[in-house]
Amino acid sequence: MRTLIEVKDKNDNNQLIKVSPFRPEIRKTNPHKHNGYFEIIYLSQGGGTHYIDHKPYPIKPPIVFTITKEQVHHWDMTHMPAGYVLLLKKEFVDKSLDKELKRLLTTMGKQPAISLQYSTVIEKIFEALTEDNNFTVNEGLLKALLAKIMDSTTSQPQRSTNNQNIYFQFRELLNEHGASTIHVAHYAKLLHTTAQNLNASCRKTNNQTATQVISEFIISEAKRLLFYTDQTVSQIAHTLGFVDSSHFTKYFKRYTSLTPVKFRRTTA
Repeated sequence: MRTLIEVKDKNDNNQLIKVSPFRPEIRKTNPHKHNGYFEIIYLSQGGGTHYIDHKPYPIKPPIVFTITKEQVHHWDMTHMPAGYVLLLKKEFVDKSLDKELKRLLTTMGKQPAISLQYSTVIEKIFEALTEDNNFTVNEGLLKALLAKIMDSTTSQPQRSTNNQNIYFQFRELLNEHGASTIHVAHYAKLLHTTAQNLNASCRKTNNQTATQVISEFIISEAKRLLFYTDQTVSQIAHTLGFVDSSHFTKYFKRYTSLTPVKFRRTTA
């Protein structure tokens, strides 16, 4: 019986950033989360499917995958992989004062799979990151890596605005602590702003209200628990902070048009 989602911690030496070659022996893995770090995976070779939050992504190198700490993923490889894995702790991001670096991380975190048009420079930056432990050097290399990845997808980087910064801080708050309430004012207070300003930031940056951002986060986590665990609907409702399963069921159906039980049946 699966009552919990497996959590893996590959960064056993507590490095704030760790880059290593992708292990060629990996073929199939069980669904799992990561223990408090953001993962960027670059594959120059390989084939098969990468599942992120039960959605399949074909492995067609050169390609970059991003997995945030709340997401569940697993591999089903059909060809020998090659590339690099980058593990990034929140403490690294907190230590950095580079707002553009943080914007790039947040932007990439919303794109689970990024097909690359070119990869030579990207591969060299990954290689350089395996050879240095200096924070300042790694900060610069990481920013260059993220910028090159986004540039290779032909998307044009944009400068951060104050509205974007508030929105990104909001997303980071949800990712780090979860959604403890659906009330926007609670998060606005934590971010030292007003509910109106938080709503305006979400609308201007991502064309969503703050309530929609919170709901999207809660529904995504609910879907993970329904798909990857055998927890009852009541247990999931309690985990997500709902007063009872009836309230959770109505909330879930409002955003998905399915009850939690029907969602679990249709995705089993």
